[in-house]
Amino acid sequence: MITKHAFAVALTAAIFLSAPSLLLARDDIRREPIQFAAGKSGATVKGAVKGYETVDYILRAGAGQTMSVSLKTSNLANYFNVLPPGSSDVAIHTGSTSGNEFSGTLSATGDYTVRVYLMRSAARRDETANYTLDVNITGAAKSGAADDDAKVPGTDYHATGDIPCSMGEGQPMGQCPFGVKREGNGTGMVTVTKSGGRTRVIFFENGRATGYDMSQADPGKFSAEKQSDLNIIRIGDERYEIPDAVIQGG
Repeated sequence: MITKHAFAVALTAAIFLSAPSLLLARDDIRREPIQFAAGKSGATVKGAVKGYETVDYILRAGAGQTMSVSLKTSNLANYFNVLPPGSSDVAIHTGSTSGNEFSGTLSATGDYTVRVYLMRSAARRDETANYTLDVNITGAAKSGAADDDAKVPGTDYHATGDIPCSMGEGQPMGQCPFGVKREGNGTGMVTVTKSGGRTRVIFFENGRATGYDMSQADPGKFSAEKQSDLNIIRIGDERYEIPDAVIQGG
């Protein structure tokens, strides 16, 4: 006969063992600083990742400087993202959608993160990637705080990446690509690309979501709330989670 205690223990173990491995993967992020040799404007790093392992390469750069990053790898599912200062997940370059070459003028001074990882499908198969990462910082930094918010090369956006989203009541959260146009002081618009290629534009004023585009059929009621530095936005059955870093910048 199974006691209530034994059942509770078994249930807890089952929940733990069935938890998505991606949730556990955050413990596999390894942080390594990148330092340039005296008189050099760049560095080359060789490394490897396996499964859900992720490496965050940290380097400091100034507003107005140009960062160039390239990744050569043995695994086609191996990419890198570039995260601005203060961001843990919102990227100014997402390798899986924009490729393994990046060059852009930096809009903020601080510690940038070059995050190297395997796509989830390859990580589930416990694949390995051996890679060479080249990072260069050129140009002079602006004095003081950043005056301009540089755009992502080849786009009209100041930043691009992915945000959590859901397109229907009761549906699990997934990831939607976004691009943001900032006007300063937390004002601007975030364009989210939904499955099928349609877009949803969400407007912000002074750091708070205030409305959305009406170019499509009205999907329903709009609401927005803040949870710490996260904006939870609902438009009918649609749900979007947009960090402050997206609209405020690095």
